[in-house]
Amino acid sequence: MNRDPAPTKVDPLKPEQAAALDRDGYLLLRGAVPAAWRDALRAAFESGVGTGDQWAAPRAAGWRHALVDLDPTVQRTCRLQPLLAAGAQMLGGPFFLSQVEGREPLPGGGHQPLHRDGAGMKAVAALVFLDAYGPDNGSTRVVPRHLDRGAPDETLSLVTAGEAGDILVFDADLPHGATCNRSGARRRSLLLSFMPVGDRASIEACRAVRNVRMDTSEVFIPS
Repeated sequence: MNRDPAPTKVDPLKPEQAAALDRDGYLLLRGAVPAAWRDALRAAFESGVGTGDQWAAPRAAGWRHALVDLDPTVQRTCRLQPLLAAGAQMLGGPFFLSQVEGREPLPGGGHQPLHRDGAGMKAVAALVFLDAYGPDNGSTRVVPRHLDRGAPDETLSLVTAGEAGDILVFDADLPHGATCNRSGARRRSLLLSFMPVGDRASIEACRAVRNVRMDTSEVFIPS
């Protein structure tokens, strides 16, 4: 008889990180991706870039998109302990990795209005930066939770900046959006999502539209 694999226990965040995440709704994990993995992640991104017809649903103009979810180094990155710990802190119960793909704003492209992903849904999003990022090459801006007054307000947004190997993890319902890649410098990233196990059936029902090819059966639980 087939049995589901045992859940993977996730150790908690450091107390100061947990407090910052609870207050702000986002956390920047500086240098979280081991330096030895970064070239492999960039290679996975480049090999996953294709034409628009490789996607079941149209992708936004002004972006380069990459199919990366079967790459082993990408999968290891999605399971880095600090990243899982942040997901556990926000979701508070069993969760799973629902999606990961590559995105890069093209020169002159990438700007997004402030928005919420799946407003009302409980989800965690994360961006794994494969290049240095900042306001000149399309970095992501966020409105911290303690400043969020409901309607997205650009005057309250903060633009993130840092180096390859950083991970921005945030409540998907937090107002956020990419900036314009004015400089044209590379700004590759992996975008991934964690969802509560209770939402698995509805999420899995649309996996073909989202081009999800990976096994999503692993369950993570806060320890």
